[in-house]
Amino acid sequence: MIDAIITAGGIPQPGDRLYAYSNGNSKALIDVAGKPMIQWVLDALGDSKAVKNVIIVGLTAKSGLTCKKPIHYVSNQGRMLANIVTGVNKSLELDARSEYVFIVSSDIPALKSEMVDWLAKTAMETRDEMYYGVCPREVMEARYPESKRTYTKLKDMQVCGADINIIHVNQVTQHLDMWEQLIGNRKSPAKQAAVIGWSIAFKYLTGQFTLQELVERVCERVGIKGRALIWEHAEPCMDVDKPHQLQIMRADMEEQQRAAIAAQKKLAVKIKSAATKAMKAKSKEK
Repeated sequence: MIDAIITAGGIPQPGDRLYAYSNGNSKALIDVAGKPMIQWVLDALGDSKAVKNVIIVGLTAKSGLTCKKPIHYVSNQGRMLANIVTGVNKSLELDARSEYVFIVSSDIPALKSEMVDWLAKTAMETRDEMYYGVCPREVMEARYPESKRTYTKLKDMQVCGADINIIHVNQVTQHLDMWEQLIGNRKSPAKQAAVIGWSIAFKYLTGQFTLQELVERVCERVGIKGRALIWEHAEPCMDVDKPHQLQIMRADMEEQQRAAIAAQKKLAVKIKSAATKAMKAKSKEK
């Protein structure tokens, strides 16, 4: 089993597109269909067979969050990389034998437990140091046609990145300067490519790489063993960065809730009907 680190330190500031929805609180606590956005993520992690502990970076127990797995809170360090490092250190404090951790964004409310399990099972087929998920454009736009994501254009496909990934714990002690720049430019694939090297950046910008070629070149440049995992589901890659994406997720999760309630009512009717038939059959036997 693997610990999950949720990064939840971001607080929208005046001028931020989600500021009006956060009321000065963490972005992770913005309401989505009656729950804080992060609570949906916790529900998925809590039901996952692959998750051991959940480490939340940037919130406290006062947030009132719940999870079926043990929750541990650590304070916001002010920068994404520092938050990840702190989360990994907490995982090692809980169990010095920890090898891998999930790095999970707090703003992917449509995440499901079976998706978390698939990621763990697929990743652990090999012994790499980083597993980074990507979602093909056609998968994202089939599920969320109005999402307006930013895509990396490759020779063989267009992809956007996932917001739940797996890293080896050794990554918090290696290549920290480069990781700082890569994470800082995570919303700009072109800037990320430039950090890795201009020859790679040029080939990336001109669409000369396939996904596998890009992974190989980046891993060679950074000095790690990495693997790209292609998602067949859009939900792990559908984060909430803009108001229209928040509205999409609110509507989507509300629809899922209605469908779940309808399914529960239908099941209750079937159970009641079966019980009635059984009682009638028993009565006839008498």
